[in-house]
Amino acid sequence: MKNKALKRLIYGLSVLLTSLPCFSFAIINPVKHDTVTAGYKLKTVVIDAGHGTRPNGSHSGASGSYSTESNVTLAIALKLQKAIEKDIPDLRVVMTRTSEADVGLKTRSEIANSNKGDLFISIHCNSLSDRRVREVVGHKHGKAVYKSYSVPDRSGKGVLFLVYGFHRSEEEQEALRENLFEEKDNSEQQNVLDDPASIIAINAFKAKYRKQSIHFANMLNTEFTEGDGRRSDGVKEQGVLVLCHSAMPAVLVETGFINNHEEEDYLNSEAGQDAIVATIVRALGSYKAEVEQVSQ
Repeated sequence: MKNKALKRLIYGLSVLLTSLPCFSFAIINPVKHDTVTAGYKLKTVVIDAGHGTRPNGSHSGASGSYSTESNVTLAIALKLQKAIEKDIPDLRVVMTRTSEADVGLKTRSEIANSNKGDLFISIHCNSLSDRRVREVVGHKHGKAVYKSYSVPDRSGKGVLFLVYGFHRSEEEQEALRENLFEEKDNSEQQNVLDDPASIIAINAFKAKYRKQSIHFANMLNTEFTEGDGRRSDGVKEQGVLVLCHSAMPAVLVETGFINNHEEEDYLNSEAGQDAIVATIVRALGSYKAEVEQVSQ
């Protein structure tokens, strides 16, 4: 490999790889922070307002009785941007969308990667699918006659944090390859990917980013549950495309259940949005201080 800087990177990462443990499916328990490069600074955070308004005027995502996920997430994301710029001024904020217009999932990841994001936070609202109810509506020939129908399930409550699942690791590997070796054309990138030393580098980044994603998600979970007293479904892995395509630690925050009337009111209120934003900023500030202190 001719690039000396790349050689140094791969050598350092090959050493780092030996200290990175593997992870099981169960990830709800806190994970200790990962080591980072000496002198590392958390410079750029990417805030992703989930979903949006399609060109035909319809909204992607979930909806409540009077609001949509696309509008709620945008309101929270814009407030989060201002709060970070105010409370953590040395941290650059990049937004994947600042208007109602929807942005494609691939485009969101491209925005994050092209801006060299150090952390990706995707804001969403949760919702439960309708549940099926079966009841007796009569009798025929001495036997009960049943009718099945759907009813809204409004029992969901609280927050949830998602990190990408292992089953999308190949897609993450592609994103990392493109981001790490972006100066090379496609054929050169493929040659790099076939090189054992480069594979070590990419796998080291994959392990490190996953570990940091889980750790930050657990920090968020602690802030929401212990700081705000919110109910939580914990940290879970899921095959979220926008997370695994972002070549950096990434967490999706389900801020509440928009199809629960009480939660919908909270998500749309100034007090609710301000509390959500303040909680994320607290976790972000702690995470930034931690990883930068470790790098000293």
